[in-house]
This record gives sequence, structure tokens and C-alpha cells, in this order.
Amino acid sequence: MSDKELLKIKNIHLKFGGNEALSNISFLVPNNEIIGLIGPNGAGKTSLLNCITMFYKPYKGQIFWEGSDITGKKPHQIPACGISRTFQNMELFSGLTVLENLMAGRHILMNSGAIASSLFFGKARKEEIRHREAVEDIIDLLEMEAIRDKIVGSLPYGQRKRVDFGRALALDPKLLLLDEPLAGMNVEEKEDMVRFILDVYELKKISILLIEHDMGVVMDIVDKIIVIDFGKKITEGPPAKVKNNPEVIKAYLGKSNNK
Repeated sequence: MSDKELLKIKNIHLKFGGNEALSNISFLVPNNEIIGLIGPNGAGKTSLLNCITMFYKPYKGQIFWEGSDITGKKPHQIPACGISRTFQNMELFSGLTVLENLMAGRHILMNSGAIASSLFFGKARKEEIRHREAVEDIIDLLEMEAIRDKIVGSLPYGQRKRVDFGRALALDPKLLLLDEPLAGMNVEEKEDMVRFILDVYELKKISILLIEHDMGVVMDIVDKIIVIDFGKKITEGPPAKVKNNPEVIKAYLGKSNNK
């Protein structure tokens, strides 16, 4: 494995019944880079994230994490590898507070048993304090002090997206999979979220695989773009090269500017 290689997708194929959702997808996510994954609606972007996190099982191909094949792992084993994600449709605990949602995001990092934790004594107390400090750092980073004790279900959409991002961070990942983190936001909320994404990347040195339809944002912040359409990769490269690719223009606009 290259020192820079973090995630390797090799010849991934995915079927739903007789329909092939992904066909022969391959690419690398290096250490310490932001990679954009783009394509029209229905191109297979979220399906690919679901393969990486093993919610879907590819019928052919392999996924390597830090050089090890993780294709056969169970979904609950993937976060322990260092891979975390957000969702298009946020999967938050709507009846819990922001703080409680973030603490729940650290569950795989907790070692104390249920009895020790309930007694809040000794090692369990020290562990609780350590995890609470990590969560407080995320609350500060994402500027959620004002909503920390509010019930998530009562929050407006943009703030819930921020909580979803924070909970993914709570796992202390090496790689963040962000599935349309700006969807449904107004201009001010988008600006804030982009700033938070860049802060996380720069301050915490976390690699990011980003699905996003706002091409202005993608072109501004990513190191490389991977484009898929109808479940197939059509190109990849730096933003300046990809945006002028005739196949990319055709996929988005239905025509090439070379005509």
C-alpha cells in the first residue's frame, strides 16, 4: 500500500435484481485529501457509499482500507476501522439532545460495561469525562453551544444537518463520507457548513469523500473529482480538468459543448 493510500475501490459491481447499479468502479482516496464524488441524480453515488460502509454487498470487486480487504466485513464493523459518514436523510435520535446524540456517536469507543457506566465510578467515570471532552470540542468547532441541550427533533433543518456532521466526527474517523451535506440549506447555512468541513479537514487532518450537487463548492474545495453516471465512472481528475470534460458536460446537460 502507498503511504498516501487510505481507501481503494477496485472493480466494484452492484446489482439490484437484474439491474446493475454500479459497474466496474475503481478509484483511490489518498490520505489528507478532499475527494469529490459527483454525478447526476440516480448515478449511483449513495449506492457506492453504501458499499464502502457495507450496507450493500457488491457482487464483484473489492474494497481495501489501509491495505486490508474489508469487503466481507459487517456494517457495524466499519466505523471501528475509522470510516464515518453522514446521510442524505439524517438518522438522528430525534428525542435526545444534541449533546446526547454526539455522545451516542462515540459508543464504539467506549470500553466500560453497562454496570460500571451506571455506577459512574472509577474507570467508567474517567472514560465518561474523556468522551465528554471530545464531544465538547466538536460542539465548539461546529459552533453548537447555543443548541447543545436542545432536543434534536425541535431543531430547524440546517442545525440538524450540523448535528449529523458532528455525530460523524464523534467517531474520531480517519475518513469522512459526506452525502450531500449542503442539501436543503440556505446560502448562509451552506457557507457555514463549507467552513466547518474545511476546518475539520485542516485542523483534524481527516480525509473526506464528498458527494455534493453544488458544483461551485465542489470546484472550490476538493483536490480531485470522480464523476459517475449510470453506475459507471466516466472520468476523474483535478477540478479544472473535469469541468471541461465533454463527457461530464454531456452527463449533466445532455449535450457536449464540442458540438
